[in-house]
Amino acid sequence: MSAPSAAEQRLKLRTELRKARTRAGLSQRHVAKQMEWSPSKVLRIESGEVSISVNDLRPLLAAYGISDRRQIESLLDLARGSRKMPFAEYRDVFRPEFLRFLALEASASVARYFNSLQLPRLLQTEEYARAIATAYGSGPTLNEIDERRLEAQISRQDLLQSENCPQLQFIVDEAVLHRQIGGPGVMRAQLQRLAELSKHPKVAIMVVPYTAGAHPGLQGPFTLFEFGEEMPDSLYLETPRSDTTPSDNPEETRRYLELYWQLEDLSVSGNMELLMRRLIQRIDEDHDNLAALLEEPSEE
Repeated sequence: MSAPSAAEQRLKLRTELRKARTRAGLSQRHVAKQMEWSPSKVLRIESGEVSISVNDLRPLLAAYGISDRRQIESLLDLARGSRKMPFAEYRDVFRPEFLRFLALEASASVARYFNSLQLPRLLQTEEYARAIATAYGSGPTLNEIDERRLEAQISRQDLLQSENCPQLQFIVDEAVLHRQIGGPGVMRAQLQRLAELSKHPKVAIMVVPYTAGAHPGLQGPFTLFEFGEEMPDSLYLETPRSDTTPSDNPEETRRYLELYWQLEDLSVSGNMELLMRRLIQRIDEDHDNLAALLEEPSEE
């Protein structure tokens, strides 16, 4: 069994600290006053947005009345391990919530993604991702910050080659496969990439077909992370600009998991390699081109 990742250790530590504070009958405000911290520091530690140093953790455990030496050492070990977070070099271009998302992605046992607008970022080629980033920008080229974000996105895909790669499940709307982001050449290469990834032993790609009509996934993209028994599942909702917002509501997380299962029931999950090849063959045909359809003479 591999050692727990920094994200797993941080999540376990914040869960244990929240339980300890509750058992001690202390509010976050009381803890902040006793520790001479700002209230936001306690909130950010318990939300996992920031790590806690060993020097800060020792007096905090004393404030919670924890005196068992084994328990203290176990929590201190979690604090030491949780500080080695991946993608820390990108903290100047990403919000803490998204860095936490990246860390959890690398440590989940199962990751489930749904998107009806574009391919999930773990599946995107660099050219496809660049075309989206450019569309979101204000000019024909990306600025330095956007280039670094794109670099981080491509680095995320190292997870696919990792020995600890989680089970990755992707559901996309059929419209995603027809939208020629970046033009025919970029989309052709992207579909070839999907054909290759469909053979990955830990990747499952499913498509909600047009014939499904209106479906609950149309309310927006989301990601679900599943961990071991000691850690709760996590839900992240995606904004139109592909940023992510965490939800700490267990009921909402459960509702989105049920929604994912509904989408799974609606999806086609057969030979994705064959499907991608056929989409590639059709990509330049006139009847897939809206402009060509508009140019056809009217029958009226």
